[in-house]
Amino acid sequence: MYTEKVLDHFMNPRNVGEIADASGVGTVGNPRCGDIMRVYLDIRDGVVKDAKFKTFGCAAAVATSSMATELVKGKTVSDALAVTNKAVMEALDGLPPVKVHCSLLAEEALQAALWDYAVKNNIVIDGLKEPLPHEQEGEALGIDLQ
Repeated sequence: MYTEKVLDHFMNPRNVGEIADASGVGTVGNPRCGDIMRVYLDIRDGVVKDAKFKTFGCAAAVATSSMATELVKGKTVSDALAVTNKAVMEALDGLPPVKVHCSLLAEEALQAALWDYAVKNNIVIDGLKEPLPHEQEGEALGIDLQ
């Protein structure tokens, strides 16, 4: 059902944790499946120097969070914004169709963290859209990722 890369990122997730004084933090959730992701970014001079995550969810949710943070480290803000759910799935050698929503959450969490960074720094990032209200549902579900 899962590829070797998905299982590896689930069993040995990269970048788990949080970043104190993060440049941007994004929390997204899907109340239907219960997956909640929080992504922390450390951005300096327009480059993602570090990325960490905390995820409450299934194996695919953990794996996509892990891979998404790997994909943005070292990238410019513009290049980090270009990390899509398809890029995450491709890097993991695919996901079962019923788990594609996890890659979408990973993309949304990255974008929410970039939005937070842009707001904190009063900048505009071309192509970045404000996260939808439903993307803050971790707290609404009573799940604390602390």
